[in-house]
Amino acid sequence: MKSKFSIPAALAFLAMSSPALAQTTDPAGSGPVVAALGWLQGTLLGNVATAVAVMAVAAVGFMMLTGRLNWRFGATVIIGVFILFGAASIVAGIQGVAA
Repeated sequence: MKSKFSIPAALAFLAMSSPALAQTTDPAGSGPVVAALGWLQGTLLGNVATAVAVMAVAAVGFMMLTGRLNWRFGATVIIGVFILFGAASIVAGIQGVAA
């Protein structure tokens, strides 16, 4: 039985397809919001934030070693830092699974 579709026709169709308009442009008026979120991301993931996170983890670790900190709270702080700096990878993984 002969197929109705040919491979060259299918490849030509795929080459002509383009992404949806909503995926290529931002909505009208979103420039300031995108700029603000970009600034927030730069602040949270910049050099100052990295230094503060390193000092926080070191302080939590020292307090846990000396018995002055609840282990659950210390683990929460450390997991929070991992989530903060791994947010881009987490979102990329979720988007990869959803696509």
